[in-house]
Amino acid sequence: MVNDNFVPRKAEAVILNLASFFPAVAVVGPRQVGKTSLVQALRSQLNKPSVYLDLENPDDLAKLQNPTLFLDPLADHTVILDEVQKVPALFPVLRGIIDRNRIPGRFILLGSASPDLIRDSSESLAGRIAYHELKPFFLEEVQSIVDYRTHWFRGGFPPSLLAPDETLARLWRQNFIKTYLERDLPMLGLNADPVLTGRLWQMTAHLSGNLLNIETLSGSLGIHGTTVRRYLDFFESAYLIRRIQPYFVNLKKRLVKSPKIYVRDTGILHQLLGITSPFELAGHPAIGASWETYVIEQITAILPDWAGVYFYRTHQGTEADLVITRGGKPEMLVEIKYSTTPKPSKGFHIAQEDLQTSHHFIVCPVESGYPLSENVRVLGIHELPLMFERGSLG
Repeated sequence: MVNDNFVPRKAEAVILNLASFFPAVAVVGPRQVGKTSLVQALRSQLNKPSVYLDLENPDDLAKLQNPTLFLDPLADHTVILDEVQKVPALFPVLRGIIDRNRIPGRFILLGSASPDLIRDSSESLAGRIAYHELKPFFLEEVQSIVDYRTHWFRGGFPPSLLAPDETLARLWRQNFIKTYLERDLPMLGLNADPVLTGRLWQMTAHLSGNLLNIETLSGSLGIHGTTVRRYLDFFESAYLIRRIQPYFVNLKKRLVKSPKIYVRDTGILHQLLGITSPFELAGHPAIGASWETYVIEQITAILPDWAGVYFYRTHQGTEADLVITRGGKPEMLVEIKYSTTPKPSKGFHIAQEDLQTSHHFIVCPVESGYPLSENVRVLGIHELPLMFERGSLG
């Protein structure tokens, strides 16, 4: 049954298109991001009947004690397997079923971890499966329901964003963090003290928008740097953090080589920082970093397939928050400022010269953008799609 409160997602058309060609489609993303609701809403649009199994439900799991016996007769159905990372032994079985009768849309798999973490799926189903990451709501999907400041503060997870009040939204985020630390990350294979991983997650929140310094984190936590890296790899594979790598060019400049780190969802970021209201955020020292985190997630949610994302910084202070590349070549520079009267930094102009980019933007909390100079344009948060629409900016 489709939830009457279901908010349409941009991913719907993408998933239907993939299912019309690939035997298996995996919809991945963090827990509670809306994967189940989305696929339940899509069932009526599939070109064949469907069967849904939740692998966290013991009754559904029992049906797969002999998976071939259960699944083979369903060749004319789309079988939806939710929380598929719980049964990695299923993937070789699915490969055999697909190879015996290779037709599009046989399976839709829902998982709360990246393909790298669910290694069995990426290895067993290579050439048979397409992956699509479902992200938390991005602004373009919900701007008719909430204003951007609410979206920024609460983040994009549906239960947080659509909660009746701030108290309930905050309680949901508290429980989300607790459940991930105590249950979900260990279930994905992160065998670590939840208190320790909780401290690391909180420290990444204080670092969000800054360069990652493994040595500082390892020293503060009292653990080896390789252990910190392994924990961060798990956080990234569970879609909780994002690391953006620096862009390197063959220049005679000393370039920063460390990645920048972000807590991906700003609602979770604010919860980890102990910020309890939009009013509190407005006066918090982290507001600039929070705005940068928010804008980057909105941009990455709408990136075209051709785009790569980096940042640029030299030891001399030249900097651009985002370098967007096409075919490996820098095409756009983006600076993110929490100001209604932005001015590009000197380092931003030098980065233009270094990288020879053709489009330059400053993203600010303004209602509508405007040209700031001959080759730099200010964009409001609602105008981010214009970055990728050729000719739309004149």
